[in-house]
Amino acid sequence: MKINIVRLAQQPVPIRLGCFILCLAVLWLPFAVPIYLLVSDSNLVSIITMVLLYVEFMILLRLWGKYIYQKPHTLRDYGLEITGRNVVEMLCGLVMGTINILILFGVESVLGWLVWQQPQVFFLKVILEGLIVGVGIGLAEELLFRGWLLNELQRDYSPRVAMWINAFAFAALHFIKPLEAIIHTLPQFPALVLLGLTQVWAKRWRGGRLGLPIGLHGGLVWGYYMINVGELVKYSGQVPDWITGVNQNPLQGVMGVVFMSVLALWMQRRATV
Repeated sequence: MKINIVRLAQQPVPIRLGCFILCLAVLWLPFAVPIYLLVSDSNLVSIITMVLLYVEFMILLRLWGKYIYQKPHTLRDYGLEITGRNVVEMLCGLVMGTINILILFGVESVLGWLVWQQPQVFFLKVILEGLIVGVGIGLAEELLFRGWLLNELQRDYSPRVAMWINAFAFAALHFIKPLEAIIHTLPQFPALVLLGLTQVWAKRWRGGRLGLPIGLHGGLVWGYYMINVGELVKYSGQVPDWITGVNQNPLQGVMGVVFMSVLALWMQRRATV
């Protein structure tokens, strides 16, 4: 068994990634299948199975680092640890991401492409829900993509190549959905690639810590959640959806790509200083 583990650590990255995903599937499916069969509420099924998958992912990460690479502090090696610096950077990222979303919608408002309106629901509830959702998504996706996956890629490839593979994988894996939905949401692919690059640069800027990427990712989600779920804006229809965003999603429009490009370039400069 030990020989096999040592050999696995020396295998090319596609084999290592495949083994990790296979192990995760073996752990997850015996629990997930009965849930899909016995629970009729599709939303509840999605929540339960995703939480279960993430918990098992965290457990497997620790085992992977300990037995494959002989590193007992796997999460810390990926940049995830509870320190004052990481917490402060996460909070700064939350503010940064939220402000970027507000600036984007603010510019569109000044141009007359949308108008602000009173929230149609209890807004404090929306704020708190959005914060929880944003931080949860930021933590889960950044640990997966800028933590584990980026670490595996950098073991085999140069930092530049690993970054680009990571960014494209991040964007592509958001399209695991029916073909009709893939075609409908395809315009957001460039913005997701830019976001993937931004997050890698953010991690490198902060010395390999994940606090800033988690916060930035969470802030972008939080800002959009408050505006979208709170129904704070109404589009005027002066310009086509492909400019402001298909389905009112800024990442699916030219403006979203432009703003993500600016954020990516700014983060790149910070990372290379």
